[in-house]
Amino acid sequence: MSVSGVSSALDQYQIKQDTTQNKELGKNEFLNLLVAQLNNQNPLEPQGNGEFIAQLAQFSQVEGIEKLNTSMGSLLSGYQSSQALQASSLVGRKVIVPTDKAVVDTAETFKASLVLPVTSSNVYVNIYDSAGASVGRVNLGQQAAGNVSFMWDGKDASGKVLPPGTYKFEAQATYADGTKGLYTMLPANVDSVTLGQNGGELTLNLAGLGSVPLSQVQVIGQ
Repeated sequence: MSVSGVSSALDQYQIKQDTTQNKELGKNEFLNLLVAQLNNQNPLEPQGNGEFIAQLAQFSQVEGIEKLNTSMGSLLSGYQSSQALQASSLVGRKVIVPTDKAVVDTAETFKASLVLPVTSSNVYVNIYDSAGASVGRVNLGQQAAGNVSFMWDGKDASGKVLPPGTYKFEAQATYADGTKGLYTMLPANVDSVTLGQNGGELTLNLAGLGSVPLSQVQVIGQ
């Protein structure tokens, strides 16, 4: 191909590229350059078969990349649709998450659990209202290591039923070297779900607790 022919083809592509921001060299532009090269090659020094085959291979590679990008776009679209369907099924359901606060309907028995890493001779859960005042305690006594379930009847130490609202649960275990705090796993209702951007993780918006990623959810439904 002559130098003038190559320059002409590249100039044409440059003009087209300048009219569109961020445009990449796709298979159509690549093919146009290849045809221009063939039309402008020197008949006394034609392009060798090896060079032509190499350029065709490059064209096939560019086309393959475009098809791969299209396939990935389809996969992402399908994932987002699946994510939206999953989100709609979670709204209104109850989930179990690692937290120390929960919205409690004191007219019903509140059920939750705690994580005990080592067997303890005395495990208990202190309960506080939204103002931070202590309103009750659940004594569990000696417990083996593992997930330990507990229940609260919504009453204070005098047996009075407390009003519904947000309560804090502070789980502790007694050991020879002192008292240790424990993680609590509490239920929460899913008010809404935020879809992840660009295939990101779902975020659950929980009543009275705020937002938590789906990966933090231990159990869906109770």
